[in-house]
Order: sequence, then structure tokens, then C-alpha cells
Amino acid sequence: MPTSTATRREVLPQTRRSLTHKFAINGHEGYLTIGLFEDGRPGEIFIKMSKEGSTLSGLIQGFCRAFSLCLQHGLPLHDACDRFKGMRFEPMGGTSNPDIPECSSILDYVARYLDREHGN
Repeated sequence: MPTSTATRREVLPQTRRSLTHKFAINGHEGYLTIGLFEDGRPGEIFIKMSKEGSTLSGLIQGFCRAFSLCLQHGLPLHDACDRFKGMRFEPMGGTSNPDIPECSSILDYVARYLDREHGN
């Protein structure tokens, strides 16, 4: 029987600093909000896409919750980002960010942005 190596969840403070980044992928606008631990590390993310259907919005919300929980349970940001870089689905293509001119999906863009801006 496998043994459990559960880690303790690091909870963000009730009032926390955050950053919001506006982006566009092939004309689809979105906002990435990053909630920060007291030491400045990302501890949660939220993504809001303009004009997207409820299915895509729901899946993205689920991704944000899972990604945030991974960070709060100690998965290093770089490792979390590596899992989602290169995922491929619409919208994809050119972005509004000159540092990430092309992406293969919303998740690819967010992972690359987080790793670039907050990775070590």
C-alpha cells in the first residue's frame, strides 16, 4: 500500500498583495491576477477571459484552482509552469506581449508568463 507524503498547505494571508496582467491571444483579451504570499511568491492565480463561453471559462477556473493549490502545497512555480507549457488549444497564435509573441493556448501563455516574471 503506498504511503502518503501529504504536505501542509501554506495559506495566503486574508489581505494580500496581487498583480494583474492584461493580455490578448489572437484578439481574445484576458486578465491574469496573481495573488502573492507575504514574501512576494505567487500563491494563487485567477484568469478572466472576455467573451468566452461558459465551458472554457469553467475549465480555466478549474485550472486556476488546481494550479493555486499546487503552489500552496509546495510545488515550485517553475515545475508547475513546466507542466502547462506547450499545451495546445484555441485560442492560440499571436499575443499582445512582445516577450511572448506567440503561444499555443491560454495555459501555455500563462505558464510562460509566470515562469518569466516570477520564476527563479
